[in-house]
Amino acid sequence: MNFPYLWLDLLLPLVAALDFNYHHQEGMEAFLKTVAQNYSSITHLHSIGKSVKGRNLWVLVVGRFPKEHRIGIPEFKYVANMHGDETVGRELLLHLIDYLVTSDGKDPDITNLINSTRIHIMPSMNPDGFEAVKKPDCYYSIGRENYNRYDLNRNFPDAFEYNNVSRQPETLAVMKWLKTETFVLSANLHGGALVASYPFDNGVQATGALSSRSLTPDDDVFQYLAHTYASRNPNMKKGDECKNKMNFPNGVTNGYSWYPLQGGMQDYNYIWAQCFEITLELSCCKYPREEKLPSFWNNNKASLIEYIKQVHLGVKGQVFDENGNPLPNVIVEVQDRKHICPYRTNKYGEYYLLLLPGSYIINVTVPGHDPHLTKVIIPEKSQNFSALKKDILLPFQGQLDSIPVSNPSCPMIPLYMNSPSHSPATKPSLFLFLVTLLHIFFK
Repeated sequence: MNFPYLWLDLLLPLVAALDFNYHHQEGMEAFLKTVAQNYSSITHLHSIGKSVKGRNLWVLVVGRFPKEHRIGIPEFKYVANMHGDETVGRELLLHLIDYLVTSDGKDPDITNLINSTRIHIMPSMNPDGFEAVKKPDCYYSIGRENYNRYDLNRNFPDAFEYNNVSRQPETLAVMKWLKTETFVLSANLHGGALVASYPFDNGVQATGALSSRSLTPDDDVFQYLAHTYASRNPNMKKGDECKNKMNFPNGVTNGYSWYPLQGGMQDYNYIWAQCFEITLELSCCKYPREEKLPSFWNNNKASLIEYIKQVHLGVKGQVFDENGNPLPNVIVEVQDRKHICPYRTNKYGEYYLLLLPGSYIINVTVPGHDPHLTKVIIPEKSQNFSALKKDILLPFQGQLDSIPVSNPSCPMIPLYMNSPSHSPATKPSLFLFLVTLLHIFFK
């Protein structure tokens, strides 16, 4: 018997059992504040900004060190309710929070996950939209967009074409948030279909658009991540559960293959925030009846937990100069999978690369010096809640004053438009345009 955790259970006030009802802003805030108060040693509640109508965009962090980043501890996030009328993800994240904090010290898997990961959970990115829904509908409700009538999943900078829309407060808050943390892995939760969709959502010839798909340099990892989630959801993995929608083999699709989407959040995360993100469509009906919520939790619980564990794929470490000083903002990439916006170390000199088992050459690039190559072998069986740790010592003394402290992000312009293989022929075909119209309300 684990006596320290037993005493902890006796001393901590219990969180009132979370019911399977829809929780509006007041109820959601009350639950989050109660959790943060009663489990203060493993949680941290904060708002990353305000919605158009001034509602807080709450994020609850769960982890052994919830208030600050620790070297070697990767950052993970879930975001739900971008579309206010897509409600299942919002409730699932509240129940995930409840499950995580009440399982700490009782379930070894959850305890190890909390020890080794900072898990950021945003139940609602569009609280104004959620509150605006007066007549729930399976297909479309007033409330999908934010209060200013902007679709938040079309509101981010786009790497493939100019997205000249007015950036909304909710979008700007998320963009700022992404700059404050070293997020490694993420998922955003939607409704209206049942599928795990992976980047890219938009595309050009260089990414395969002429073949009706758009693939990242890390396509093997993204397919694995999508299958990890879908394969543990008994309905999603069937691929044809939504009878009036498209069929998705094994419950997985490339976003562009489904339909092109401009200004989406998952592409923005991958290109400008160095964060691998997929989109999870969790229900055929966008706003199902409350009595169905328990079955959604039962079908998604294992997937939600297993997906978080994937933040520990691949390799991580720090880059140092010969005197042991960590080097921020140096480029760390794997040969043959370079990103159009190169991935860099954070202010602590840390890097995280999500990779499947295999042999890779890591290329570290510092201005004014030759590239430094390091071979790593990712084992078939990952270490216990940790990526392979590989610190890299560069054979020179770093001039820290010449390396910017803040991450010099790539310009937020259509980076792929400047790639040599880009041409007007990469615009979506008529078929894809019609598919877009048919499915415009899915994501």
